[in-house]
Amino acid sequence: MAKKATKAEETIEVAPQPVVAKKVTAQEPTKPTWEIKDRLYTLKSNKRPLVFTVPSMHTAKRPLLWFDEEKGYQRELKYATNQRSPFVDEQQGPATLGRIVLRDGALRVPKENQVLQKLLSLYHPYKDELYEEYKPVQQAANQLDWIEAEIEALNLAKALSIDELEAVLRVEFGNQVNELSSSELKRDGLLFAKKKPLLFIELANDENVQLRNFGIKATEARIIKLSPDQRTFTYGDNNRKLMTIPFDENPYSALAAWFKTDDGVEVYKAIEKRL
Repeated sequence: MAKKATKAEETIEVAPQPVVAKKVTAQEPTKPTWEIKDRLYTLKSNKRPLVFTVPSMHTAKRPLLWFDEEKGYQRELKYATNQRSPFVDEQQGPATLGRIVLRDGALRVPKENQVLQKLLSLYHPYKDELYEEYKPVQQAANQLDWIEAEIEALNLAKALSIDELEAVLRVEFGNQVNELSSSELKRDGLLFAKKKPLLFIELANDENVQLRNFGIKATEARIIKLSPDQRTFTYGDNNRKLMTIPFDENPYSALAAWFKTDDGVEVYKAIEKRL
């Protein structure tokens, strides 16, 4: 009897337990992406006219349309001061057209005017083209990126040799660099790096810029010659043809690319000794 009781007890122990249904809690609602607040809009250009008008309704000359991906078609926009939506297909009754005017390059829109804010911040086709919404955090990030680029460009300008600086400045100033002293090249290089840091960094790291300058100096020294029709380069001494310039291409850009070829490398070395 004891053994049977034990088996019964074992059977009870391994019996499947009832599944308890888990209580499903409702998901918390997601926070809205649109923040109700006062907003400031400024012109993209550096100019600050007394009055600048942004188009406020759709016309054939200046279309105001926004493509709605959910609906699958373009929706016409119009700013009406007595409507709750900037979309024409959602407006009801007579619409009172409102003007969008930036004075001295700026327009402040209070939080109570949600229609105009959403039109300017979300739907207007000229957003980030004619004007932009002022965002302090984003502006600070952009300014930080610019300052870092300035520092990098200035350090690079300081480290470049005179010949390398001449090559970079020649792209911006042309043959005027031939008349500059070493000190003037250094000065103008630093000023160029501060004024246009991204362009300076790009040019300084482009080996073709150095090769173009090399070709220009060789031409000015009459070591090589460029034909009057700017179609061929020849040796200055014996008029031996070096290369033919592809149609509609800058002669010195083509020469810089040719210097990288097997034949061009030999010519480059020979010209370098004479320069």
